[in-house]
Amino acid sequence: MADYQNSRTGRHCAFVLHAHLVFVTKYRHKVFADRRLTRPDPTRPEEIMRSVRQDFEVELVEFDGEINHVHLLVNFPPRVALSRLVNSLKGVSSRRMRQEYPELVRHYWRAQRLWSGSYFAGSVGGAPLSTVRQYIEQQIRPA
Repeated sequence: MADYQNSRTGRHCAFVLHAHLVFVTKYRHKVFADRRLTRPDPTRPEEIMRSVRQDFEVELVEFDGEINHVHLLVNFPPRVALSRLVNSLKGVSSRRMRQEYPELVRHYWRAQRLWSGSYFAGSVGGAPLSTVRQYIEQQIRPA
């Protein structure tokens, strides 16, 4: 049904949980111009996200971005509330990006935030819903 070779284990469980996260900049400002993603260190925004994920024992599988948003693919344990992870990722990255790139201040003249209050989170991986639904329907109910 699913690829369990890449599963992680906890004390009482085995799991494969992935989420696709998208964070949009406040007011959709074009914050991630080439100079911030390529100079002096093109991986700096990714490094900041990776430092936060260690606190949650989350694996950052993939990271990339465009001029006004970033995409993250994370593998997380079941004890982590996705909303708390997102809150921490957005808060810490906003603070550290403002510290390291003071020129970003012009993007938040009203709010001291890099990110919009909203975000996208979607579950990914495993079998399609139709396959899971069919698998569950085929289970034999106790009499």
